[in-house]
This record gives sequence, C-alpha cells and structure tokens, in this order.
Amino acid sequence: AGVRWHEDPRIAGDGPLCATPCHVAGGVGALGVGGGGIDESRCWGWLMQLAELTDPEQPWTRRAFSERHAQGRQWLAGRMRELGLLTSIDAAGNLIGRLPGSEPLPRTIMIGSHSDTVAGGGRFDGIAGVIAGLEVAAALQDGAARLRHTLEIVDFLAEEPNEFGLSCIGSRGMSGALDEDMLKRTNAAGVSLREGLTAVGASPAQHKAAVRGDIAAFFELHIEQGPVLEQERRDVGIVTHIVGIRRLAVTFAGQAAHAGTTPLGLRQDALLAAARFAIDLRQQLEEVRESQPFVIATVGEIHIAPNAPNVVPGEAKLTVDLRSDDSAALGAWTDRIRALAQDAAAANKVRMSECRVLSASEPATCAPALAAQLRAAARELGLEQRDIVSGAGHDAAFLARVAPAAMIFVPSRDGLSHCAQEWTAPAALGKGVAALFSAVRRFDAQSDPASGEA
Repeated sequence: AGVRWHEDPRIAGDGPLCATPCHVAGGVGALGVGGGGIDESRCWGWLMQLAELTDPEQPWTRRAFSERHAQGRQWLAGRMRELGLLTSIDAAGNLIGRLPGSEPLPRTIMIGSHSDTVAGGGRFDGIAGVIAGLEVAAALQDGAARLRHTLEIVDFLAEEPNEFGLSCIGSRGMSGALDEDMLKRTNAAGVSLREGLTAVGASPAQHKAAVRGDIAAFFELHIEQGPVLEQERRDVGIVTHIVGIRRLAVTFAGQAAHAGTTPLGLRQDALLAAARFAIDLRQQLEEVRESQPFVIATVGEIHIAPNAPNVVPGEAKLTVDLRSDDSAALGAWTDRIRALAQDAAAANKVRMSECRVLSASEPATCAPALAAQLRAAARELGLEQRDIVSGAGHDAAFLARVAPAAMIFVPSRDGLSHCAQEWTAPAALGKGVAALFSAVRRFDAQSDPASGEA
C-alpha cells in the first residue's frame, strides 16, 4: 500500500511532554463491553497533553506545517510506540501507527482524525478522534486482547485550511484525490505544497503510493461542532452523511473615488455590491432552510481595496463557503451564487469580475453497516443516540471514496468550535470512545474477511 512499516527516523524523537501523567492509576470510569473497556482518565490525560502543545501567543493553535504541529506528531508517535504500534509517515504525510492482527487478514481496520487546528482553535476538533484511536489500542492492550484484523491509528495531515489553501491534504492523498496541480500550490512565501510535504516527511513524488485499497472499515470519532446533541441531551450522534463543500472566490470591481466629493448616485461602490450579494444570498437560503436537501452558505471572508476610510471601495473580494449533502444541490447553488453576484453588481454599477470555484469536495454517505455497528454499540452501553448529518467536512468524507467509512459524534458545549471556548466534557468523550471501541470489536468479530463487510 506504499507504506514501509519501521521506526521512521523523522518521528523518532519523543517531543516535549507535559507534567500530567499519561495514565492515571485507578482512573475513573472503565467503560466498555466484555473483556475490558476504555479508561476515561487516561484518554482525557492524553488529550490534554497533546492540546498543550500549542502556540503560546495564540492558544489553542497547532497549524499544519508548523513547528508546534511537528512537536505534536512527535508526541503522538511516542505514545504509539509505547503501545507497541509500528509507526511511519506515508507518501501523503499521514502519521500511521500499526498494530498487527492475530490473523493474516488482507484488510485493516482504521481509526483516524487530525491533530492540526485552525488559528485560535480549540482542544478537541480532530484531536479527540486521534486520541480515541490511541485509547482503543490501549484498551486492547489492557485486556491482553488482539483484533483479528490489523488496526491502524492515523493522524491525517492538514485537515484544516492552511497556508497552501487546501484542506484534507492527507486524506486526499490516501483516497487518490491529491493531484499534481494541487502539489504546485504555493504559500505566501512562494513555497510549494510539494516542498511543504517533503519538509514534514512525506514523499510527494510518490504521492500515489499513499492511496489505499486494503481498508475494511474506517471509523472517525469527532466532536459535533454544533448544538444538536447537547440540546437534545443525546450522548452520541451516528453520522449518516457528510456534506460536500465548495469554496468560491467572488470579486466585485468598481471605481475607487473620493469619499467626500463623489455623489452617492455616481458611485461605483464595490463594497455595497458585496453587501447586497451577501444579504440576497442569506435571504434565498432562508427560503429553503427547512427543505431537503440540506444547503447552507456563508460569506466568511472579505477584502476591500484600497481599504481606506476616505475612499469609496473600488474592489471587494469575497470567499463563499457552500455546503450540501447533495451533489446536484451544490451544482445548482454554485450557479445561483453566480447569478446573485451578477445581479448585485448590476444594481450597484460595478462588475462581477470573478466567480470561480477555489476548492471542492463531494458529499459522502457513511457505510450503513458500520453505522449499524455504532448504533448497536451505543444501545448496548445504554447511551442516548440519534442519527445526524455532518455540516462540517471531515477526513472520513475522503476515506469513504476508498473504504466503508463511519463517524460518531460527541456533544460540543454550546455548539462552539473553532474557538478557544470549544469544550467536550470528559464523561461525554468517554462515552463516545466506549461506543467506538465496542463497534470496532463488533466489526472485527463479525466481518467477512473476504469482503470487509459486516
């Protein structure tokens, strides 16, 4: 599969550790099913240790391709080795820990998420899923148990938007969705993604070697990043679909002019057109808010020029984030956004000089058989659960292209994420990890080795 299993010298260092012990003896809440269970205290301690490896000037920040992210990966690799996992970095830059199974089955069970964050992000987004994988491996060791299948724990590279303007880099690579044009992208310093990947230990010249066809099941635990589970007092959410995302660049070109001497009726105000566009888009979204398929869009970034208090804006550049769980809806709303931008430009005497797709990912359907395993595990543990659509993009959406994939959500306090206030309680996380552990063991025991299906 393009991965050589060995002690990779690029991740051999153990990195700085926190004073908090890795395992709290007699930790609270051994949760799980027969033959042992997860240790909530150990899991929480690991999560807090990794979270502390952050930019001290902007907690909680650990951007992909940064020194802090490299330190976090050294820490993760150290924990993997302590648990007896073989560690390596694949050609797309994913950190993988491998625990061989008891039988020579041709396919693996994979658990993964990401350890990078947005700037000023939180301690749980992505990190919780990677730590959950470690805890599953540790719980197996506690019970002196081995899965029939080989188990892989993965920290996918650069799930979050980063300096190269491309999210989910590692999972794109593992699913065959990373191409040569993407590798040519550059950051503000002129460094290419190809060079960035090389710097973190990947092998971009052989990036196709990262594509996998041997995964029997992929599981990802994640915080919900929304308010539904908390408001409904549900312990876990079983994800049925993951939205596809299109990011579009929209530019309005007007004419910069003096703020005091240019009459209102003669202005070609690019910012006014941008504002009208954003309002019109919101109004159209309101009209379909309760409809199917799910569609949502956000104008989250705007730059105006010359950006001076005494000058009518001559240019406004927007980034639109469009999401839906339906591919046809993504296409239709891309066309609708273009039409809305043209109308807003005409109404304000400016031009729509650009409306193009910057990046795109397709919606994904989670594997029904794996979702059923998660539901059964939650039910056995007495957890309150519900099915849920993920409005956020995830590495699992790309893995679903090459393997059966499933996700389980745990509640986010106040629905907050991508901010310092992001929080999931220890007990809430523990319940999700326990359900994940049970589902993995269920799949391992019941699956057909020839097909990888439950």
